[in-house]
Amino acid sequence: MNKTKTKLAAAYGCPKKGYFHFDAIKRYFTKKDNNTAYQVLSDKTCADLDFEELFMFVDRTTTKIGQQYLYNRLRVIEQQNPIDSKREELISKIQSDEAFRLKTQLLINKQNKGHAYYLSSLFQDTHESPPGWFSIVPVLSFASLAFLIMIVFQPKFILLFMLVFCVNMGIHYWNKQMADSYSRSLPQLLRLNNIAAQLHKEKQFAILAPDLKRSMNVIAEIAKKMLLFKVEADMQGEFKVVVWAALELIKAAFLLEPLFLYDILKALDAKRKEIENVFSFVGEIDCLISIASLRAGLDSYCIPVIEDTELAATDIYHPVIPACVTNTIKLTGNSVLLTGSNMSGKTTFIRTIGLNVIAGLTLNTCFAKELTLPRLQIYSAIRISDDLMNNKSYYFEEVTTIKELLDRSTSGQRNLFLLDEIFKGTNTVERISGGKAVLSALARNNNLVFVSTHDIELTDLLADSYEQYHFSEIVDNSSVGFDYKLKEGKLRNRNAIRILELNGYPDAVIAEAKMLAQKLDGNEL
Repeated sequence: MNKTKTKLAAAYGCPKKGYFHFDAIKRYFTKKDNNTAYQVLSDKTCADLDFEELFMFVDRTTTKIGQQYLYNRLRVIEQQNPIDSKREELISKIQSDEAFRLKTQLLINKQNKGHAYYLSSLFQDTHESPPGWFSIVPVLSFASLAFLIMIVFQPKFILLFMLVFCVNMGIHYWNKQMADSYSRSLPQLLRLNNIAAQLHKEKQFAILAPDLKRSMNVIAEIAKKMLLFKVEADMQGEFKVVVWAALELIKAAFLLEPLFLYDILKALDAKRKEIENVFSFVGEIDCLISIASLRAGLDSYCIPVIEDTELAATDIYHPVIPACVTNTIKLTGNSVLLTGSNMSGKTTFIRTIGLNVIAGLTLNTCFAKELTLPRLQIYSAIRISDDLMNNKSYYFEEVTTIKELLDRSTSGQRNLFLLDEIFKGTNTVERISGGKAVLSALARNNNLVFVSTHDIELTDLLADSYEQYHFSEIVDNSSVGFDYKLKEGKLRNRNAIRILELNGYPDAVIAEAKMLAQKLDGNEL
């Protein structure tokens, strides 16, 4: 225990290391009914914003179910702030009282085995029903026991016992595959209920779920039927194989697994809500510890002000980029049009806004000195690529994606739209004209748009509805650098041809490029 305690203490405030099994982490989220949520983030938006990288940075949970609960928390924006005042008080307690935190982590650490990922299947998956012929199973079980007893009085009954045993062995191994799938989750449920019972004794935790005792008592009743699975799961040591073999023979002879399993599944099916209540209770506590650890490891963070107002951020930064340059922005009713060269920071800033809005609305934690924001639904069109399998070009994919944003823009909810280089899959004239029309439409209905572009023409066309900001590079006689600082106004410098020149392009190419640019602009370079 001392070793585990030392390890937990050292990990506090630090990102996790190692592999993240996202298929297992997402199990709870994928099957959870989140229909009443304000928004469930789409796979498209998550891919655009590098959501998995955010999760790996944010995740400081101790248990597998805490990890699943945290993933769901990040993907689902609720109607109200899920981190209310009593949860903030609990986070403060965790931050200030190391003994309290470590005691809690040592307790929930018992739920850290990989099989705990499958615990949610007990209340989310459809359970198997017994086959039509299952009524003979109790008869065969009783016959096996009866013949075994009769052997004591009449040895010839061993033949009947062996006959029934062979039949029972076949049924036992027919049932084995299903039994093994539940053998991963049923012992975890027993452990979870014991952990929840101990946590609920703490006043600070009990207020999170005052009525949890009823759910725990229901599971405790079902647990009495699970002893067979618990014994097998708890076997350890050098005699494990011998004990396991003996237990297998006993279970096969009397068909204990199918008899107990179907009875347990019937009970579980009727008590799904109670199991999820206990799952969520322990998962949320681990999630709150994770938030406390996240905040402890940040050089700068804030609790956002969430109100029906315009977005304003002071020293906001991207959480996953080491030593990320901070920026400040305060909107006054309009959306944002970003200009600047490639690699200057436009798309990273757009992602920074998106990730901070997500973290603010789900974890009550932002990567900024100050952040005020309204409750927003978040949609994006950043990473778009050809869909060759379905014979779709880049432009067609872009058209489809942006049409979805237009549909969302009139939903009646306030939206945050994040776009990078709109319609870059088509020609200049139609890109600018189509882009202007779409961006004007998206910005209506009190929506907020952050979009980057290389088309300077859009800055004049959208001046009434978009605030202008830019990122710029620093070009000297021998190099190109970036300060990644957000600046007001549209980009006025043009350095693309100069960058070609610094990278050794032939003089003839540079000369022709300058001449053509001059003709197209009608200005001196």
